[in-house]
Parts: sequence; structure tokens; C-alpha cells
Amino acid sequence: MRISQANADDVADLARLLWLDTLHEEPAQRSVDAFAAELAKWWAGHQDSHLAFVARLFRPEIVGMAWVALVPRVPRPGATSRLSADIQSVFVMPKQRGQGIGSALVQAASEHATHLGSLRVTVHSGRKAVPVYERLGFESSRQLLKRPPD
Repeated sequence: MRISQANADDVADLARLLWLDTLHEEPAQRSVDAFAAELAKWWAGHQDSHLAFVARLFRPEIVGMAWVALVPRVPRPGATSRLSADIQSVFVMPKQRGQGIGSALVQAASEHATHLGSLRVTVHSGRKAVPVYERLGFESSRQLLKRPPD
């Protein structure tokens, strides 16, 4: 397995994985090709704040991804360059699950965010994935609150 940071050449594969990840959630999807064009346009405008990491096995095809959103924080005296990060859209093809690919992707994205100076790396997880994130050093926090939409 090889983990690397994705680039514009990977947009079609990233779109395919995002498409598969949300296939049962989005009833009005047009086509994966149309979504790939939308993703390419979106990412061109967000390439400084959203990085994708991809996993490949022995073929060039991408079998997993993890995104990290980098969020600049309000400066404080003595700390004018503060950064937080949020792990997003982690997905591994069903046939490749259980092989540590998702963990390796999250680890790579988290380490990269920390290397860039992020003081905090968060993830919003489904219940089934919580033990995976805990094994990777994430902890639940009672201080992290969310406001549901109206």
C-alpha cells in the first residue's frame, strides 16, 4: 500500500470514491462525471485549505481517501499563526476494508496537519468508526459542542 497526497490528476478517482461513499444518501445525483467536474472546480478554489490523501495498492487505482480541512484560528498574543484541522470524508473501498488502509490515511492526514502547525486535529465520526479513531490517539471531548440545524 502506498499513501500519498492527492493532486489535480486524482480528481476523477476522488470523485468516484466520494460518489460511492454517498450513493445511498443523495437521491438526486446526476453522474459521477458531472460530480468530478464540480469537485475539480471546488477543489481549485479550496486547494490551500483542503488536502486529500489517497491509498493505492499495486495498481494506480485509488482504493481509499481521507481529506483534512485546515482552518486558520484567530491570532493570540504570542501566537499569531494558529491552525486547526478536521479530518473529513474518510472512505475505503469495501473490498479493501479491514487492512489498515483507513487508519494509514487518517494517520497521514493528521501528521501532515500537525507538521503544518495545527494545534488541534478533530474528526466527526460515525459510531462504528469511533474505536478506530481512538486507536489512532483521538479522544472524545465533552467541550466540543455542536448546534443542530433548525
